[in-house]
Amino acid sequence: MPKPILIGAKLNLKRSALKTVEGELQTLLNKRNELEAAVNEAQTEDELAALENEVNENESAIEAKENEKSQLEEEIQQLESELERSNNKVPTNRSKTNDNGGKRSMDKEQLKELRSAINAYIRTKGAEVRAVEGFKLVDGGALVPEELLTPEKAPEDVVDLLQYVKRVPVNSASGKYPVIAKSGSKMNTVEELEANPELAKPKITDVNYSVKTYRGYIPVSQEVIDDADYDIVGLIDEEIRDQELNTRNAAIATVLKTAKPKTVSSLDELITLLNTGFKTAYQVKLYVSQSLFNVLDLMKDNNGRYLLQDDITVASGKRLKGKEIVVLDDEIIGDAAGDLKAFVGDAKAFCKFFDRKQVSVKWVDNNIYGQLLAGFVRFDVRKADENAGYYVIYEDAPGA
Repeated sequence: MPKPILIGAKLNLKRSALKTVEGELQTLLNKRNELEAAVNEAQTEDELAALENEVNENESAIEAKENEKSQLEEEIQQLESELERSNNKVPTNRSKTNDNGGKRSMDKEQLKELRSAINAYIRTKGAEVRAVEGFKLVDGGALVPEELLTPEKAPEDVVDLLQYVKRVPVNSASGKYPVIAKSGSKMNTVEELEANPELAKPKITDVNYSVKTYRGYIPVSQEVIDDADYDIVGLIDEEIRDQELNTRNAAIATVLKTAKPKTVSSLDELITLLNTGFKTAYQVKLYVSQSLFNVLDLMKDNNGRYLLQDDITVASGKRLKGKEIVVLDDEIIGDAAGDLKAFVGDAKAFCKFFDRKQVSVKWVDNNIYGQLLAGFVRFDVRKADENAGYYVIYEDAPGA
């Protein structure tokens, strides 16, 4: 079987699986709304407590389906790229999630028209707005659809923290998101026909979010603007991705650093924190600065063997007591080069990323012979479960 046909067959299977998973996820999300309504309308503590287990199970199922959906989308993107290379043309069924959670696609000609419309908007500084499918103005700027943001694999030394926290798509600029703390409670055994015993009351906390607008800009010379053959959208693709990644990471790290502070001065104390500092329900990882990673990575036992465990399946290549180690720049998880700091915990439970998922561009005046092409992204990051992590300061004591 020719390679393009084989890839196409795999792609169809993945897309079919994705459609199934999206349906299952929507069912779970609908159930979440029903459970939230039931919690709000509960008349007694017994009735409220009885909902806890069902809510927790549903949230776990949602998280699993979202992970499955993300994995399928990544596999589809890889197959589309492979098919494009094989056919030496733009894939004609690159998919995108619309505002209602459905799927829509743009073919090669539609993408070409949309790119041309955005280029025209940019060159005329907003004077020309074409009626083209997919072209949309947001807050006075042109929305850049995902189809035109070239999917590129991030460099291996760049960590995207969004993959480690809970992403919550939102359709409004502000609101509340209910979070149920992991209680570790359990049900009781009862004899037949006996009254139900009271269950532990769930701790439900409303996390208030308020979407903020983040900006970055790209200086573009007037000579480039005047060059009618120049693809300005192509110019901004990579830079927007870079600035969006850096902005997200900084915002997420800022929230991670608000965790309860914990000072340790030896590897033993760090291991004790892993062993005793968390309920077993949490999926704990270590998000460490490069300098702290270097300190830990060089530690050896009395036989000269390194103490960190090798694992080629994780980006850092290392684990501690089975927990993944994620390495970040010193200035991201710390404050300056050389900081021995880390967030230790379940980042997905600790931190929620409320995503409006919009990238737009508009012109900003500049006092040189050129313009500043500004990019805008909108999101908010909030702490949800304060028991899910610690902000560790490692004091490298002598002989530690």
